[in-house]
Order: sequence, then structure tokens, then C-alpha cells
Amino acid sequence: QVQLVESGGGLVYSGGSLTLSCAASGSIFRIEAMRWYRQAPGQQRELVAAVTDGGSTDYSDSVKDRFTISRDNAKNMVYLQMNNLKPQDTAIYYCNALVTPDDSKWWQEYDYWGRGTQVTVSS
Repeated sequence: QVQLVESGGGLVYSGGSLTLSCAASGSIFRIEAMRWYRQAPGQQRELVAAVTDGGSTDYSDSVKDRFTISRDNAKNMVYLQMNNLKPQDTAIYYCNALVTPDDSKWWQEYDYWGRGTQVTVSS
């Protein structure tokens, strides 16, 4: 079993910064990709940023140049540094990982999700 636990959310004023963390634990052989999604009230969940195990990154246009995703492969951690936050960044932020568990074939990968952490940006 694999678990993802997010932390670091909170309330911040417009223009402020927050860093989210996500720890993956359990029977993990390999984590190919780690991603951050967010979901605002009444809206669909959207991809914010992604990072591969090789360090390649990608961002949604709405956060490019403001957010930075990084990961520590040795610790199975992923981070999201969020700068110049705006009220429209308010959402629940979810960690997602594409994982090959220890007891799986090397080519098998499964999606796992954390429970989310609330980020509220006040104007």
C-alpha cells in the first residue's frame, strides 16, 4: 500500500508565498512522476505542475513563472514552492504520484492521491 500525505497549506495574503510538501510512503519500488493538482469550489480538478524522476518539469500556464515543483527521490518527497500568490490560486491542492509498488511487475504503474491541503489566498 502506498500513501501520500500533503502539508504546508494555509492562509496567505495576495503576493505572499507558501511551500507545499508531499511525502510518499509504503511499499514503493519506483515513482515515475509526481504531480500537484488543485480544485477550487465548483470547478474541475486541474493539473498545476509535474516532475518526472529524471527531473523534467511542466507547469500549467496559470502558474508558470510563479510556482516551482521539485522532488527528492531519496526521500520520496515532492514540493511546490508558490510565489506571488493570487486569490484565484485558492483551492485544495492534491499530490499525485505514478508508482510502481514493490510487489508489482516492473512495468506496472498505479496512480495514488493524497487527501489534499487547503490553500487560501486573501486579497
